[in-house]
Amino acid sequence: MPLVDHLRELRRRLVISLVAIALGTALGWVWYDEVFALVRGPFDTVVAEAQESGRDVTLAFTGVADPFVMQLKVAGVTGVLLATPVWLYQLWRFVTPGLHTNERRWALGFAAVATPLFLAGAALAYVFLPRGLDILLGFTPANIENIISVDRYLSFFLRMLLVFGVGFLLPLLVVGLNFAGVLTAATLRSWWRWIVMGIIVFAAVATPTGDPFNLMLLALPLAALMGLAWGVCWANDRRRARRAAAAPQWGDDETSALDT
Repeated sequence: MPLVDHLRELRRRLVISLVAIALGTALGWVWYDEVFALVRGPFDTVVAEAQESGRDVTLAFTGVADPFVMQLKVAGVTGVLLATPVWLYQLWRFVTPGLHTNERRWALGFAAVATPLFLAGAALAYVFLPRGLDILLGFTPANIENIISVDRYLSFFLRMLLVFGVGFLLPLLVVGLNFAGVLTAATLRSWWRWIVMGIIVFAAVATPTGDPFNLMLLALPLAALMGLAWGVCWANDRRRARRAAAAPQWGDDETSALDT
């Protein structure tokens, strides 16, 4: 296909994706109150606990145009999330013609696994957020009120969901490197000390509080997923070894038989 046709195809896929995102954004705008109630759910839990202990915690807008800008942001993020199946499919259809049959099968399998893994990480972050916020706000001195900007809270909320979701995709990256022949299960096993250390460091950086409980809340699932990834790599290496052993071996100066 000529370059111009590729560009036209890319433009068509982008237009379809943008239309889907616009429709999702419109739904996010209409259902803004319900979506924002879901976003502020962890914060409301912290507010209730703070009031019981005599502390004042408030979520507030600090600018005149902030309520309007916030509704635009929440509606935009909602539109991107709701349109995810559409723009992922358009991206897939644009890339597919350049892939071989086995590469298409691998890509489809990895996409099918990556989605629930990312959602699981984001769900864990959502469950973790109230405790993390409570610990962070617990450092407030006496007679000091916590007036937190809604914009900063939304950034913190989205960043936590993104970090946890991406963290859950790291084992899938390891499996992808193994399938590509870059990383073997034996090599992965020899690196287990560094992998454990890397998981702990990643969890310590990703969790805002840094206390052992919240650190383990992210580190243990990541370690379990990494162990599962090693099992998949080990099984794939064994399959490759059996296939190599069953294949006929020819010397450099021998001619293979032709199947006529």
